[in-house]
Amino acid sequence: MASAVAGVGTAGNARALARDARRERLAKLALALPALALITIVMLVPVAWLFGLSFLGDDGHATLAHYRRIVAEPAYWRAFVTTFQVSALTTLICIALGYPLAYVLAALPARIAAIALVFVMLPFWTSLLVRTYAWLVLLQRNGLVNALGMKLGLWGAPLTLVNNLPGTLVGMVHIMLPFFVLPLYGAMRAIDRECLKAAASLGASPTRAFLRVFLPLSLPGLVAGALIVFVLCLGFYVTPAVLGGGKVNMVSNQIAADIEIFFDWGGASAQGVVLLVLTLAILGVSARLLPRGRGAGGGAP
Repeated sequence: MASAVAGVGTAGNARALARDARRERLAKLALALPALALITIVMLVPVAWLFGLSFLGDDGHATLAHYRRIVAEPAYWRAFVTTFQVSALTTLICIALGYPLAYVLAALPARIAAIALVFVMLPFWTSLLVRTYAWLVLLQRNGLVNALGMKLGLWGAPLTLVNNLPGTLVGMVHIMLPFFVLPLYGAMRAIDRECLKAAASLGASPTRAFLRVFLPLSLPGLVAGALIVFVLCLGFYVTPAVLGGGKVNMVSNQIAADIEIFFDWGGASAQGVVLLVLTLAILGVSARLLPRGRGAGGGAP
């Protein structure tokens, strides 16, 4: 009898706990509803409108003409290829410059590293447009870079540093580098340095300890920073327009031209949808590449 009463009591407690958990979930959902509604209005509705507009022709009827034009016309293909080329090159340069910088910052004492991070974040304190035009002034034929190079005898005539791909990359790397360094620095700072000492005590050289221990542990920050830079670069407009001089035509510039010159909202929407789908595909693939089940500071594999 006692066991039966205990069983009934345990079942009652389980039902009460399940009921409380259900009420808690409903309360959290109720608290999240305003934010979900805001996200729906601000993000999902415009995306849905963009998607629908891409299937409407000039006569208001459904059509696939805009997508067929993207596939058929080389200008659109070149814009997409240029977009991914510029984004990939910017990401690679940020990795080459940002990884050593983040490594040095992570090795500094916390107080000194905090001061150094202020200089890393300086680009955030000025407008993107101002930074881009500053590079235009510095890199033009009569700019400071060419004047200094000729004064030092590095080259005899002014170099063409703007209105081309290299000038665009300089401006984009300057803007994107903090977005790469900050998450990588956070991942490196979380790594337990005792792991490197343990590797050294087992006979590993500094290079081998870095390649076999530190680099794998910093990989989540590296992938996250590279992904942020690459995805943000896909939608760049101002920097390619100003420093590219019309010679670096990315998808955003092509969309702007279609709207401003041809008033082709359907074609511009189709390009936006294609770029969105490609970006989501990249995010999906990258999510599989990110290490799971271990933090930046170590853990069981």
